[in-house]
Amino acid sequence: MSKKIGKMLIEVTSSLFKKPATSEYPFKKREIHKSYSGKIAFDKEKCIGCNICVRNCPAKALVVAKVADKVFEMTLSLAKCIFCGQCVVSCPKKALSTTDEFELAQSDKSKLTVKL
Repeated sequence: MSKKIGKMLIEVTSSLFKKPATSEYPFKKREIHKSYSGKIAFDKEKCIGCNICVRNCPAKALVVAKVADKVFEMTLSLAKCIFCGQCVVSCPKKALSTTDEFELAQSDKSKLTVKL
C-alpha cells in the first residue's frame, strides 16, 4: 500500500512541473488544417439548381429552392449534416465549398437550420 502511495506522490509532484497536455482552446484558437471540412458555403451566383448536391448528401441535410428565374437558395440543416463534403465534391458548377468554421453548437434547435 505504501509503495502505491509513494508512486502516486512521485507522479503528482512531477506533473506539477510539466506543461499541460490540453490546449487553451477557447482563449487560444488552433490553426485549422487546410483540408478541414467545416460549415458549407454557398455561392448562389454559380448555382444552376441541378440538385445533385441534394441527391448525393448522405445525411439529407440540404434543400435547394428556386427563388426567382435562375436564382436558387440553399437551406442547410446543421443538426443533420455530417460535414463529409460530398455535396462540395459533387457540385458541377463549384457553387459549394467548405469553410474552416466549426463552432456551430446552439442551444436553440431552430438556429440549426441555416439559409445559405
